[in-house]
Amino acid sequence: MHDAGLPAHRRHSALRTCLTVFAPYGLRATYHHLTLSAAIPRRLEADPDALGRAVEELHEARVLWLARAEEYAAQRRAEKRAGRRVVASPRPWWLRSWSESPKRGWYEDPFRHPSLRLPEYVRRQNALLDGADLPGCPACGDERPPVSHSSGHGWVELCPGCAWVLAPCPCGQRHPVVPQTPYNWTGLWRRAHMGEDGMPNPHWPGR
Repeated sequence: MHDAGLPAHRRHSALRTCLTVFAPYGLRATYHHLTLSAAIPRRLEADPDALGRAVEELHEARVLWLARAEEYAAQRRAEKRAGRRVVASPRPWWLRSWSESPKRGWYEDPFRHPSLRLPEYVRRQNALLDGADLPGCPACGDERPPVSHSSGHGWVELCPGCAWVLAPCPCGQRHPVVPQTPYNWTGLWRRAHMGEDGMPNPHWPGR
């Protein structure tokens, strides 16, 4: 990622490999976030340093996560030695599957996710895990009223800022989040939503 002697497309592919290991918002949503926060232009050669900025943000967040995950692992070992083998609910944020996590909407609509830098998001999740009482949406801190979406037989309440599920449907079943903007992975990966200057493409998704 930091080898400026490598072609930009190879460094870009390496970023995707990094995201398969650690992606707090999910692979696609985290990639979309990094294109915005690191200002990765549609044409990579226009700003090769953008890829370095992206991986630095990802690395900073991963260091925070690893430290907390190691603390949790040590805590669980101590609990097991004391005979407490049942994992407390809810499980730590990094151990929850997409189907059980309130952030599952980011998988279905990768353009809706927190605007927080990844380290800020990890710090927020770690603080909540440690019992902090933080205002607003657990994911992004948005304090606006939730937005209600019909499930056909009930209502799902989502954060207006990031689509975090604040209140699931009373039926208890998982309902998909319909993307606000139609997308495909190829267009996202090629950064159709970005301009040559690293700013959001004002004409997207119109073309």
